[in-house]
Amino acid sequence: MKRIIQFSLLLIVILLNSCEDKKFSHFEPTINDDINYFIWKGLNAYYLWQKDVPDLADNRFADFDELYTHYSGFSSPESVFNSLLNQPGTIDKYSWIVDDYIALENSFQGINLSNGMEFGLVKYTNGSSNVFGYVRYVIPNSDAFRKGITRGMIFNIVDGTQLTLSNYKNLLFNNNTNYSIELADYNNGNPIGNNNTISLDKTQLQENPIAISKIINDGNKKIGYLMYNQFSSSFDAELNAVFNNFKSENINELIIDLRYNGGGSVRTATYLGSMITGQYNDDTFSKQVWNRKVQEASDPSSFINKFTNKINNGLVNETINSLGLTKIYFIVTGSSASASELVINSLSSYIDVRLVGTKTVGKQVGSITIYDSDNLKRNGNNLNPNHNYAMQPLVLEISNKDNQNHPEGFTPGVTLPGIVFAENYNNLGVLGERSDPLLNRTLTYISTNARMNNIKEQEVISKEIYSSKLAMPTSNNMYIELKEDL
Repeated sequence: MKRIIQFSLLLIVILLNSCEDKKFSHFEPTINDDINYFIWKGLNAYYLWQKDVPDLADNRFADFDELYTHYSGFSSPESVFNSLLNQPGTIDKYSWIVDDYIALENSFQGINLSNGMEFGLVKYTNGSSNVFGYVRYVIPNSDAFRKGITRGMIFNIVDGTQLTLSNYKNLLFNNNTNYSIELADYNNGNPIGNNNTISLDKTQLQENPIAISKIINDGNKKIGYLMYNQFSSSFDAELNAVFNNFKSENINELIIDLRYNGGGSVRTATYLGSMITGQYNDDTFSKQVWNRKVQEASDPSSFINKFTNKINNGLVNETINSLGLTKIYFIVTGSSASASELVINSLSSYIDVRLVGTKTVGKQVGSITIYDSDNLKRNGNNLNPNHNYAMQPLVLEISNKDNQNHPEGFTPGVTLPGIVFAENYNNLGVLGERSDPLLNRTLTYISTNARMNNIKEQEVISKEIYSSKLAMPTSNNMYIELKEDL
């Protein structure tokens, strides 16, 4: 990881000469021109598919006049960015640009404008375009928590309007900081409102990704359980403390619940893998592939992430509490993505990995945050003070030590041993308790020591179409931190 930093400055010097060496003109760029050049410059340097996008070729523009003129015809920086992606929505599904990098940075650390109600959205089963929401969980001390929202509640009306496929984004994810929901009875997947209306307010809220950690005694087994909802480096020390407790309690088995974890920091994912194991220190955890220009500017060892026995994230420097396990159980769903899948994939090269739940997203690519500064970093010289745009483009593909990844996602019992078992929106139970059917089925899987593949017990009743997590600035992101202190 550290070597990526060492070659990055050299990379910028080499690559940005593609425009810097060309003649300057007397063209007086506007703020939009600055942003457009920043977008082109950053993607030309780092974008994973740079060679596949003709407009990102090093010799595409003869000078700044030509570049500025070409992009001045676009309606917005977002349209410039999208024009430079490789088949967006098909090949590149996950690159994005933001106009407020402060909000993006906060979201990486679990800080978002939120009322604290985390939910999924599902189509009615009657074939209509109607949509309902189900509450996955509620963030402690949030507005939703104070107003009595609990896991398993169903809602179908927002601000007096029935949710549908065409209006749910506008009703739930607009710029307003308040909306009201009407609760409903499930009614076999076609909810009927029950006239119970709750108004919810959004504030800046930080979510601790360590939602639950506990010891479950089951027969003669002592089982550690961790519900972990985001790979956030701000909570690396707290994560390590959880494993210290597991270690002191001498647990026999471990369940890590990633059902709502869309990913986050690759470095934190490496720490988690090292906490679960410990016997593979300095062995390969994962491998990265960047674009040709980045690869050629570095030593091949720069792209290897290794198991470690130390947390050193710039804020915390401490020894990792490792368990030395040879078997691990993960709870997964269609909301488990990127860094969650990375941990599963990387550990599967070393230990017995078992899954309970449903097929994961399938996101084996990662990004970096690119800023409008001389070296494209947050702490770079001449960070542009005139705008807050930043990019989060895909820059790498990641695999395990055996050069395997799974862009189709992980299916329990197919990709790895496990059980297909979906959440029932009408019976979600209490997270961390036996009443949660997914946890209960995992505990039964452990106690019976079942080893069969392709066990299907409870299929998805109706697939989610969206969730509150996907509306966050970070969404299903997996990222590398390009900082000097990595």
